[in-house]
Amino acid sequence: MADRIAVLGDIHGNVAALEAALKDIKRKEPQLVAVTGDLVMNGPQPSAVVARLREMEAAGGVLVIQGNTDVAVADADYAAAFPWLDEVPEAQRLAAEWAHDELADDEVEWLRRLPFERRVMLGEHMVLICHASPGSQTSGLAADLDPSVTVERVTRTDARVIVCGHTHVAEVRELGRKLICNPGSCGYAFDGEPTAGWAMLTVAGDEPQAELFRAAFDAQQVADELSARGLPGDVYRAATVRTGRLIR
Repeated sequence: MADRIAVLGDIHGNVAALEAALKDIKRKEPQLVAVTGDLVMNGPQPSAVVARLREMEAAGGVLVIQGNTDVAVADADYAAAFPWLDEVPEAQRLAAEWAHDELADDEVEWLRRLPFERRVMLGEHMVLICHASPGSQTSGLAADLDPSVTVERVTRTDARVIVCGHTHVAEVRELGRKLICNPGSCGYAFDGEPTAGWAMLTVAGDEPQAELFRAAFDAQQVADELSARGLPGDVYRAATVRTGRLIR
């Protein structure tokens, strides 16, 4: 049981952003760090991200789950990773294959074995750590989602707090008795701020609460690394990292 849980996710192979967020988090002294998946695809340093997370796992105090793009990288199951696409673009397939080839065999196995979800206690409250929504790596909880669909998705769990990612947009909201916390993307933001998003869960009185944070990193340097890589779509990935907005 913990009363301070730091949350981050959607790192997408951006180790500079991960390190910036972790430096910020360390100052807040959480008892646990939860990582909501999408760890390696699209960014320039997938192996460095995996190595850092495994190092944290070995030291204790971190829970890492698998996101949909981790399925694409580890197993090339593109229909499972991107079920909303009738045909997965070649640029996405090549990015997944490149990340797979950059990882050592044991790193791919680690990515493959990551759990789908985890549950922990924040004080007396159950916290579900998932990638997109309870029971799904791909059906997200976007702010503009139809309210009836949102209710259906969040009621798939008894957890008081739902921690998720996938949308790359930071958000905290209450929905009935559910607290939904999306820290935004650590390494590939879509909400207009090219910084590393993370969040802190705490208990105030008897109730859980969440606060959003942003950590600065050298987005231009990461964008330059992506541009130099030269895969199809990298010019757009670089622009996304540089601006904090989805460019395609």
